[in-house]
Amino acid sequence: MTENKVYNIDAIMQMLPHRYPFLLLDRLTVEEPGEKGIGLKNLTMNELFFQGHFPNNPIMPGVLQIEAIAQTAGCVVLSGTEDWQTKKRSVLFMSVDNVKFRKPVRPGDQMLMFVEKTKMHRNIFVFHGVAKVDDQVVSEADLTAMIIDE
Repeated sequence: MTENKVYNIDAIMQMLPHRYPFLLLDRLTVEEPGEKGIGLKNLTMNELFFQGHFPNNPIMPGVLQIEAIAQTAGCVVLSGTEDWQTKKRSVLFMSVDNVKFRKPVRPGDQMLMFVEKTKMHRNIFVFHGVAKVDDQVVSEADLTAMIIDE
């Protein structure tokens, strides 16, 4: 059994092209490179989306929860490549299926995104992702994406 690899925000920013306010991943723990991992997003009232969604009842938009799961899956896939630090690649969404939203995500929450690869064919992969706050499922989805060289 190998030890989990933890990636900080600097490493995540090397993997993903996203930047504030669209980078929705603060830390990544890879349990199996290319296969399985856990992303973390700390949510504060300072998030831009809380200002308008909704002013008197701030809730993280569901589409951004799915994006956070997707960013986690993209980093997990890239962590399984030996040259992720030197070769530029992009992970592109192809489809999102079986989406479910269970509970609202609010300022002050810490959202954990659990992702696991379920299929892969060449450069196309499918991940099942589940987002949780306080050990309760808030959203989940199956994501299909492709990895391409830039």
